[in-house]
Amino acid sequence: MEQYSNTQYYAKKSFWKLFGGEVRIYDIQKSRLLFYVKQKAFKLREDITVYSDESKNMELLKIRARSIIDFSSFYDITDAKSGARIGSLRRKGMKSILKDEWEIMDSGENSIGLVQEDSMLFAMLRRMMTNLIPQRFTLTVQGQNVGFFRQTFNPFVPQFEIDFSMDTANLLDRRLGIATVILLQTIEGRQG
Repeated sequence: MEQYSNTQYYAKKSFWKLFGGEVRIYDIQKSRLLFYVKQKAFKLREDITVYSDESKNMELLKIRARSIIDFSSFYDITDAKSGARIGSLRRKGMKSILKDEWEIMDSGENSIGLVQEDSMLFAMLRRMMTNLIPQRFTLTVQGQNVGFFRQTFNPFVPQFEIDFSMDTANLLDRRLGIATVILLQTIEGRQG
């Protein structure tokens, strides 16, 4: 699918949304919207639908938390068209207190990789100084660095540059990569 053919993207979360947030993911030039998420407010369990654009005519992905409240919650990622399970992401609860870390799992729930915040020192400083120090996450699959997410400096609007160009062997299903960015902006974005 065309949305997943890029190696670089740009993600932006809306600033003032009282009743649910919005995430838009564009090509790196910011000229074409490729993914759109409109979160519903006041949901006890995360249930996110990823669309191709703001018309919400074409669903691409579903991201659903397995439980209502769980410190190390699992999020199942499915293809919206086929209903096939792509994989899961699990927030490493205790580790994420000091430094955000997520485990990437394939459709059989085998651990295949990690998403980790860049450094313990910067992570601690971010938690004390909120959004003044941009975040950076690295993605590794089967021990190989396959990409990164780098927050651009904007203390009001969470924005990420996304780069999968290091994944020359296609180890990471791009759909899992996109779902990861969305979760980082919607789940981790609440702590700042």
